[in-house]
Parts: sequence; C-alpha cells; structure tokens
Amino acid sequence: AAPAGAVSFGVKHTEGVSVEVACRGQAEVASAPTSGTRWPLDEGTVLRFSMSRASVEVNDNKVTVSFYTEGGQPINQAGVFLTGIGISLDVDADRDGVVEKNNPNKASWTWGPEGHGAILLVSCDKESP
Repeated sequence: AAPAGAVSFGVKHTEGVSVEVACRGQAEVASAPTSGTRWPLDEGTVLRFSMSRASVEVNDNKVTVSFYTEGGQPINQAGVFLTGIGISLDVDADRDGVVEKNNPNKASWTWGPEGHGAILLVSCDKESP
C-alpha cells in the first residue's frame, strides 16, 4: 500500500496508542516512539498497534504512517483513527442490588445468605433440535 518510490517510513501516534515494528529477519519487535525514527520499507515488515485503555470519545487516538524517498523527502501519509472499547463483566458481587465495577468481592465467592460473589444461572435445556 506504500506509494511508488517510497523506501522508508516513519510512524507518529497519539499517547493512548502503543506501536511496534517488526522487521523481517529480526526476532525482536521495536516499540515505535511517537515520532522521529524511520524504518526501511521491506516486504516482511509488520506494523502492530494497540490500545491499553478505553477511549474517552470516538476516534480520539490516531496512527499516522509517513512514507519517504531515497533522499528522505516525504512522499505521502496514511492514517487511521482508533477508538478503544472497554469491556468488563460487572456483577452485584455483594448481592445488595447495586452493580459495582470494582467491588473487592468480585474475585471470590462465598455460599449462603451472608455470602458474596456472582451467581451464574445456566440454561441447560434443549430449546431447539
């Protein structure tokens, strides 16, 4: 997808994004700084990016790849906007009718009326053949 004449690329990204570059023939993966470093544009190069926390709003993070000629002149850019989605299984861990995200009883379970922890009801009947 690189433009014709491009021999290297650089990556810029927002703070909420982690970027790694793996070049062919190298076992190690280099973490890309937010800007400044250029890598050769080889067929076996892999650019991997991820987010470790949920976004505050849609498209609030971005990765931009800049392509350069042999002489270091910029040719073009490609970018992608990212939205990190947070997923959590929240339960009424102390069975008081309130679902709390960080209840300390979420990690354990105790039987009985004074117990705590999630109660999972599984439907094991055969509803369709």
